[in-house]
Amino acid sequence: MKEEIQASLEEISNNFKLLQKKADIIEQIAKAWIEALSKGNKVIFCGNGGSAADSQHLAAELMGRYKIDRNPMPAISLTVDTSALTAIGNDYGYDKVFSRQLRGIGRKGDVLMGISTSGNSKNILDAFAAAKELGITAIAFTGNGGGKMKQAADICLNVPSDTTNSIQEMHIACGHLICGLVEQHFFPVEK
Repeated sequence: MKEEIQASLEEISNNFKLLQKKADIIEQIAKAWIEALSKGNKVIFCGNGGSAADSQHLAAELMGRYKIDRNPMPAISLTVDTSALTAIGNDYGYDKVFSRQLRGIGRKGDVLMGISTSGNSKNILDAFAAAKELGITAIAFTGNGGGKMKQAADICLNVPSDTTNSIQEMHIACGHLICGLVEQHFFPVEK
C-alpha cells in the first residue's frame, strides 16, 4: 500500500510540475476576472459532477472569502438551483441547463467559467455559444486535449493530464490560485 501512495503522490507532483508551463494562461484568466470585477461585473461558473462541485466551491471563495477577510466579490454557480436545473432540463433538455440561466442573469462584460474534465460537455458548449452572443468572456478549465471547449472558449486552461481525478486536482488548485491573485489585487495585504 505504501508503494501505491508514494507512486500516486509522485504522479501528482509531476502533474503540477508540468502545470507550471501554463502560468501565462493562468495569469490571463486572473486578469479577465479582475477586468470583469473592476467594471462591476461577475464571474459565473458551471460544470457537471465533480466540476459542478468545483464551480460551487470557487464561486463561494469569491462571495465569501479566500484568504482575506474582505467584502464579497460577485460570483455565482449555475449548478446550485435544483428547481431551475430540473425545470430547464425537463422543458428544454439538459444541454440548455446552463445557457438558459446565463441568458437570464448574464450581462455583457461578465466572465463564464466552464469546468469540464473532457472539455466536451454539451451543456457548457451551449453556454459558451450563449456567452459569445451576450458579450461574456468564456473561459474553459479542461483536461489535456481541451476537447471542443478549447476552440469554443476565449481562454482555455487545458491541464496536463487525461485522468479525471488528476484533472480535477489541478482545476481546484488553479482556481484557488486565481482566487488568491484576484483577492490580492482588490484587497492588497502588505507583506
